[in-house]
Amino acid sequence: MDHVHVREKILMRTETLEAKDFTYLFGKLDGLSEEQLRQHNELYKKYVAKYNEVTEKLKDADRSAANHNYSDYRSLLVDLTHNQNGVVLHELYFSNLTDNFEVPSEELIELVEKDFGTWENFEKDLKAAAEASRAGWAITAYNYRDGKIYNYAIDQHNLHVPIDMKPILVLDTWEHAFAVDYGIDKKSYIKAFFDNVNWQAMYNRLNSALESEHLLEKSTM
Repeated sequence: MDHVHVREKILMRTETLEAKDFTYLFGKLDGLSEEQLRQHNELYKKYVAKYNEVTEKLKDADRSAANHNYSDYRSLLVDLTHNQNGVVLHELYFSNLTDNFEVPSEELIELVEKDFGTWENFEKDLKAAAEASRAGWAITAYNYRDGKIYNYAIDQHNLHVPIDMKPILVLDTWEHAFAVDYGIDKKSYIKAFFDNVNWQAMYNRLNSALESEHLLEKSTM
């Protein structure tokens, strides 16, 4: 992306976020009911609304009173990351689900096996990360620091979030993601997730990470 394009994109951005439309998934996924997805989608839209509310309040927040013990400004910054990550992670989650399941491509398997040994090891590790996550997320991500793929467990939306990495597969492990269908049976939900993963989306995100890494290398030369 050239500098002119980047400048135009920045100037065209809007003041507020708008929720994306994921209704195309409703009633289409195996093991995730329409009601489950509908309730989950409504919760996602609340994160969008709260993000917009927090960013509006930040405009007039008193920076002069900021401190690490307590201040309105600090509280708003914490709420900002909570809601912003809530928006982004949900969008990545919904968009890496599909009603047209296909097995992962040989190209994706090859890239994953370079870091996990086998595809089975990768799936086992991601499932373990999902079980280990409390109220939060399990994320497969490309780490720009060493060029490897890792699985991470993130609690809430903004605790234990690794830096300098790009999420390439996102699994929501909050109970609201599965309670309608599975109650507290997270293991069965995780299985259902794997039955609906859009592996092409994961591959596309990984390629995007590799391309942006090259841009980063050029910009720091």
